[in-house]
Amino acid sequence: MHKTKTVTILTLDGAAATGKSTTAHALADALNYLHIDTGSHFRILSYHLNQVSIPSQASTNLSEALKELSLNTKIYGHSAVLEVNRQRLTSTELRSLTVNTLVSQYAALKPIRDFLLNYQRSLEHFAREAHFEGMVVEGRDIGSVVFPRAKHKVFLYADESTRIARRQKEGLKDFISERDAIDRTRTLAPLTCPKDALSINTTQLSLDEVVDLILKKITD
Repeated sequence: MHKTKTVTILTLDGAAATGKSTTAHALADALNYLHIDTGSHFRILSYHLNQVSIPSQASTNLSEALKELSLNTKIYGHSAVLEVNRQRLTSTELRSLTVNTLVSQYAALKPIRDFLLNYQRSLEHFAREAHFEGMVVEGRDIGSVVFPRAKHKVFLYADESTRIARRQKEGLKDFISERDAIDRTRTLAPLTCPKDALSINTTQLSLDEVVDLILKKITD
């Protein structure tokens, strides 16, 4: 009997502007793994739901609206990119002030989390079919909820002033404190450090230093 090939999963959790995305991209390149940004999934849905005037609070119309969305995955380099209704959003659209304001509110809704959880877990099969030996999955609940049995788990954090400065340097307005409060206190899949994760304070560390720490840990 042919044995299904195992995909090694590295989860990377943390709050906004802790360095998740740059670190995840660098790790995927170094390991030749598939990169998956689950935060972008919530941003994409927030954008589309806002476009059709579905409120970011619990709504009887939400489940019906989700049924109208078709999900498709494309690979660009090492990254798996979610397209909704065959549309790929730009970085500007994903990180607009409107999406930054709404994303944590939409992400707290159970129908949205359930909808995306099924999709995100299916990406393990997608990575296998695309002949990747592993994947780096970044988000806020990846090691605790999406892939709790992942082989490697990392949690990044940094002080709030540093994170705000990073967003400002990128030319973006983000609501760090407000999003932190929503993400950490929501009932469903709150932002938390998995108990078995490598926890790294990125406040004073360069990207290379963070990546080296993680690579050393997972290759020991």
